[in-house]
Amino acid sequence: METMRLGQTRIMVSRSGFGALPIQRIGFEEAGDLLLQAVDHGINFFDTARDYTDSEEKIGRALSGQRSRIILATKTSAIDKKKLFQDLQTSLSMLKTDVIDLYQLHNPAELPDYDDPEGTYQGLLEAQAKGYIRFFGLSNHRLDVAMKAAQEKRFDTIQFPLNSLSSEEDLKLIDLCKENDIGLIAMKAMSGGLITNPATTFSFLRQYDNILPIWGIQKKRELEEFLAYEKNPPVLDAAMMAQIEKDRRELSGSFCRGCGYCLPCPVKIPIHMAARISLLLARAPYQQFLTDDFKAQMERIHDCTHCNHCKDHCPYGLDTPALLQRMLQEYDQFYAAHTT
Repeated sequence: METMRLGQTRIMVSRSGFGALPIQRIGFEEAGDLLLQAVDHGINFFDTARDYTDSEEKIGRALSGQRSRIILATKTSAIDKKKLFQDLQTSLSMLKTDVIDLYQLHNPAELPDYDDPEGTYQGLLEAQAKGYIRFFGLSNHRLDVAMKAAQEKRFDTIQFPLNSLSSEEDLKLIDLCKENDIGLIAMKAMSGGLITNPATTFSFLRQYDNILPIWGIQKKRELEEFLAYEKNPPVLDAAMMAQIEKDRRELSGSFCRGCGYCLPCPVKIPIHMAARISLLLARAPYQQFLTDDFKAQMERIHDCTHCNHCKDHCPYGLDTPALLQRMLQEYDQFYAAHTT
């Protein structure tokens, strides 16, 4: 496994990281086997968050005996120092560790007030001074926030959605982070599952020597696929670029990335799936979306109360309620055409 320096932290990390959000959806034993297999094959960077339900606990149970071999990164959605320390103590306990290598602010709408004594930034400095964390970073879906953070150089790392679909504006963050020696972590490297050929985005991101992709891994075959790419990296050649350009044409414009910040929905609409169902039907095996259970979940869109929680929390500024209504119409048409 190749390694790289994570910006000014000087930490040497595997060039592929393990994104631990998806292990929420599997059991403790299965998650443990997956995590240990990743370590045994050279992956040493594991990224999770306090908001990822039992992800931290699963990592702690599986990898506490591997602590010297791994780099632990987690996040807090706290908006003040008090809550930050509460989350930090919980994360330390769940991860079964005395120190977190990288502690990140989790998608704040704006950068913190650096001088506020009760704010999150001063909380990060205090936690670092007390030895609870080694380095700290910012995770964000908003380009303007990420670019400003990179310019101001207050964080050791920045985590941002980057993949083969990224716009030219998004890609400017890569050079800025390199110029300022800020570690750059690429989340949503598969665009929430909309990129169906992992080799395209793997090769695209591998051309940059300062990007650490964290692959969201839930299944053994997914881990084995990325390990195989590490052993024999796919080449970003003309054929690969042609596939990337095709994906960009099909996925141009505003679309739901499935980040899940719209959740929870008060009427239990699976917004992160429903709001991009037309893309999933076209780009994934569609039979899984034609079951009675999934259809019933889509029908919940009729129960939308227009509370606008989803719209207000979308980091991409989508009009989610309107998008859901349009997706339901397209889904119903597809369902009727493929089940009668």
